[in-house]
Amino acid sequence: MTNLKKRERAKTNASLISMVQRFSDITIMFGGLWMVCKISGLPFLYMHLLMALIALVVFQMIGGMTDFYRSWRGVKITTELQLLLQNWTLSLVFSFGLVAFNNDFDNRFATYFAWYLLTSVGMVVCRSLIRFGAGWLRNRGYNTRRVAVAGSLPAGLALLDGFRKEPWLGFDVVGVYHDAQPGGVSSDWAGNYSQLIDDAKAGKIHNVYIAMPMSDEARIKTLMRKLADTTCSVILIPDVFTFNILHSRIEEVNGVPVVPLYDTPLSGLNRVLKRVEDIVLSSLILLLISPVLCAIALAVKLTSKGPVIFRQTRYGMDGKPIMVWKFRSMKVMENDNVVTQAT
Repeated sequence: MTNLKKRERAKTNASLISMVQRFSDITIMFGGLWMVCKISGLPFLYMHLLMALIALVVFQMIGGMTDFYRSWRGVKITTELQLLLQNWTLSLVFSFGLVAFNNDFDNRFATYFAWYLLTSVGMVVCRSLIRFGAGWLRNRGYNTRRVAVAGSLPAGLALLDGFRKEPWLGFDVVGVYHDAQPGGVSSDWAGNYSQLIDDAKAGKIHNVYIAMPMSDEARIKTLMRKLADTTCSVILIPDVFTFNILHSRIEEVNGVPVVPLYDTPLSGLNRVLKRVEDIVLSSLILLLISPVLCAIALAVKLTSKGPVIFRQTRYGMDGKPIMVWKFRSMKVMENDNVVTQAT
């Protein structure tokens, strides 16, 4: 019963942090738009409140799709902030697209752009403070978890070493459990596998990371079966970590767990964001270099007869044909049986 209470308390702490994150996002989102209206001298009307509500709903939907409100313990803060800004950008773009053609809404771009910037800064600062506060509490013994490694794979030892170097994560290292080897045991050795089961049943360990070679499949299954009768969480560190796939994730295909070794980043929300980035940046670049483009077009027209632009079919992603436009740099010549490309 005591072990069960400890586990529930750990889950409650994680849920509390997630609740604080959600509340801060809502407050900053609504407060940011209210502050922009006040600074701009605009009345905060129902349409602004409705716009913030639409953006919040979309933001929460995207957050559910990206599993945003999960536990970020052990993950770099830059990864969390990058996903935060990506979700906020997409939610505002989608929300603005929903109301852009409604005359009842104040569609002033400057107002919503200022709201986007202010909310982005507020979210980044707030998430950083939450991280700092959680780390400060964990350094003082609150919301901590005792962890151990079963096995002697280098990946498991490196994991424990990382926990020791980052005490703000709140992981107290118990040690490494494995059967004694002829060459002796290391200073991290906490006992054999039988001792691990006893310590887990006694509630001395919260997380067990299994770092054993796949050739020990029978022993891994036996260990997992015995740990299933305890209240600790069991996490497998696959032997494929020797291929340096620390940034990979576990997926499930038709009930079978798989680990992608190489995966394209241009999928799902990332693909939408990349498309928006391409359109916006290319439009800005074309606008900035338009004087140079006009000068080149004029030079081509004055120096030779024919069109300024040369169009040619190329093949892009998935073999799809695309039309490429170039400034013509050769003389115009119709197709014939023999075509001289250049001399």
